[in-house]
Amino acid sequence: MLPDEPRPPTDGTSGAPGGPAPTRCYRHPEQEAGVGCSRCGRPICPRCMVNASVGFHCPECVEEGNRHVRRATTRFGGRPAGDGALVTKALIGVNLVVYVLAAYVLTPWLAYDLELRSLAPDRMYPFAEGVAAGPDQWYRLLTAVFLHTTPWHIATNMLVLWVLGPQLEATLGRVRFLALYLLSGLAGSAFAFLVAGDGMRSLGASGAVFGLLGATVVLHRRVRAPLGPVVALLLFNLIVTFSVPGIDWRAHLGGLVAGMLTAAGLMYAPRARRAAVQGLTLAGVAGLVLVMLLTGMARYGG
Repeated sequence: MLPDEPRPPTDGTSGAPGGPAPTRCYRHPEQEAGVGCSRCGRPICPRCMVNASVGFHCPECVEEGNRHVRRATTRFGGRPAGDGALVTKALIGVNLVVYVLAAYVLTPWLAYDLELRSLAPDRMYPFAEGVAAGPDQWYRLLTAVFLHTTPWHIATNMLVLWVLGPQLEATLGRVRFLALYLLSGLAGSAFAFLVAGDGMRSLGASGAVFGLLGATVVLHRRVRAPLGPVVALLLFNLIVTFSVPGIDWRAHLGGLVAGMLTAAGLMYAPRARRAAVQGLTLAGVAGLVLVMLLTGMARYGG
């Protein structure tokens, strides 16, 4: 090519007489670009045009902008949801279904298979039963949390769950709230097994519900809300726990302490290290449950 000969254009135009040909999209060369990105100026076709406050943006500029947008969270790091009580409703639904099955459909076999039961071996009965029998029976620590066999039992537990659950779920987020509920229930079961693992029988969501009571006390303390009503509710439930025969106070206390410990770690975690502190809190409470279980196995296991 001679020095004075015109060079072919590199910007997508044809260089033919009469003006440049239409510009091509930088992502789809086969498409004509009617506009350019208002941020970077690159030509984009209708397939790549993303509406912006001023003009249009290309997909790469939109992605780059989203990286700097801070994700909305609840006060303690959870994801906000449109229905702040979805997990609460789901937990109530599961409890009701299991109650109907255990009390009216598969009675008494389902209750026997799901309840927290433990019998240590002795001279009269040389075989361990329930949780004490080994890891294949440890599921009872969790299934017992969803098991009720009398109307008043499930009614009182579900009422408290409905009163306290939505506020905690909306504040913590769904995942953290569910973890709080399950860990409280497991801790109540594990503490009951640890203290009275020989010949015990226990069931109900009371341990998890007491965990929510403890977490609500921590929440009110954290946000400086009035403590009087929630403390009065907690004291009333503790009085009932120790005055009504047949109530497993061990599950109540275990769930209460676990709920308060879990809530404290979730709600007082420093913002800069929130994820790490909250994760360690959940792992620590789960580890406490395991320690109680293994200690109980050392005492009562077959």
